[in-house]
Formats: sequence, C-alpha cells, structure tokens
Amino acid sequence: MELTHTLKTFIEEGQDWERKNTSVKGVSIIRLPATKNRAASLAIDINPIGEHGLPMKKKGVMIMNATELAAFRAAFTNEKVDGLIKALEEVLPERKAAAKSSKTDVVQI
Repeated sequence: MELTHTLKTFIEEGQDWERKNTSVKGVSIIRLPATKNRAASLAIDINPIGEHGLPMKKKGVMIMNATELAAFRAAFTNEKVDGLIKALEEVLPERKAAAKSSKTDVVQI
C-alpha cells in the first residue's frame, strides 16, 4: 500500500515531466502532463544503466500499462529478435565504446 500512496502523491503533487528513480536500476517513473483529452498520468521509463553508471540510451522505453509491458516482453524474448541482432552485428562495423583513459591529467602544484 505504501507504493500506491507514493504514486498517488506523485501524480497529484509532482511537476510535469518530473522523474523519480526506483530501487530497480534503470527503471524510473515519469509524471506525464495533462492534455486536453486526458488527466495527468504516470509511466514507467526503462533505460538500463551501462558499465560506467550512465543510461545506455538518450531516451528509454516508456511503458504506460500492462498490455504494453507484455508486448515488449514478447518482442524481447522472441528468438527471431536474437537472430536479427546477431545478423546486424555481423553486417555493421563494430561500435567502440568511449574508452576512458587510464591516465588522468593532473597538474601537480
């Protein structure tokens, strides 16, 4: 019940587009503003955290209901998607992550 109370308070008192992190890394809750056709609402934003502690994408995947979550789960677990990504990796040149320099330029005073 505490989670439900927290979410109700957030939708009533939160600012438009305000983001609240959750205890699950890479999962946050966003307060969506009201429009002419609907009241303010909440959505789950999923953007996994990379090895450097930063989000993997500029924008995550926004999920607003259980039907959307089920659809994404089905797509992500489809074996054909695994085959597609393997084929893409074979065709596309390797993308190199921004490497951090092991040396740090520090001016000694």
